[in-house]
Amino acid sequence: MLTASTMALKTLSAKAAAALDQELMSTGAFSIDQLMELAGLSVSQVTEYSSPVALETTAAMASLLHVIFGIMDTNPRFTTLSVRLAKQLEDLEVEFVDDFTLAVKSADHIVDAVFGFSFSGEVREPFPAVIKAFEDTKLPITSVDAPSSWDIETGPPQSGLGSKFNPAYLVSLTAPKPLAQHFKGRHFVGGRFVSQAIAKKYDFEIPSYQGIDQFVEVGAGSVRKL
Repeated sequence: MLTASTMALKTLSAKAAAALDQELMSTGAFSIDQLMELAGLSVSQVTEYSSPVALETTAAMASLLHVIFGIMDTNPRFTTLSVRLAKQLEDLEVEFVDDFTLAVKSADHIVDAVFGFSFSGEVREPFPAVIKAFEDTKLPITSVDAPSSWDIETGPPQSGLGSKFNPAYLVSLTAPKPLAQHFKGRHFVGGRFVSQAIAKKYDFEIPSYQGIDQFVEVGAGSVRKL
């Protein structure tokens, strides 16, 4: 049985997390495809563990992927990746939808990976409707690294859009980010692919993963800022 970690985990700033990603893709010899797949594996395991559902068949997940493709297609770095992923999902008969709020009505669970740890500023179109749906839904939501609309350092907005968004679950990839200190739900660390040498260089702890699990649950109050 998976048990919550009792170790006090340090957080990684957005700058340190970005540098760590680059390190993993250089000295770590990972491709961006591999990192995305390993991160996705840990998130899917957390979602199955916390709220068992068949994510590949939920309309909300397909809609979320559609949103992600929109972001990726604006960045030349991700064009090839998004084309390949779209083809793979098409072959798996994963449905894509354009109306996120409508898709939520037929979903069991939502995975929030709209924004990453580099997000800052105001939520711009077409995302306000998505964040509003997150605030209004009664469905369980698993956020990846950062609940969308939250500031990576200071957490949820004090007022306005996103201020009422509190996901049930948070999956911090590699290590928690500073906003995790403001999170009140069930918190997991995922991404079992960092070497002890790299963790030591960036001065954070690797949690004690059990068996073949790609995630570990960390207890409330177990995060401290570097």
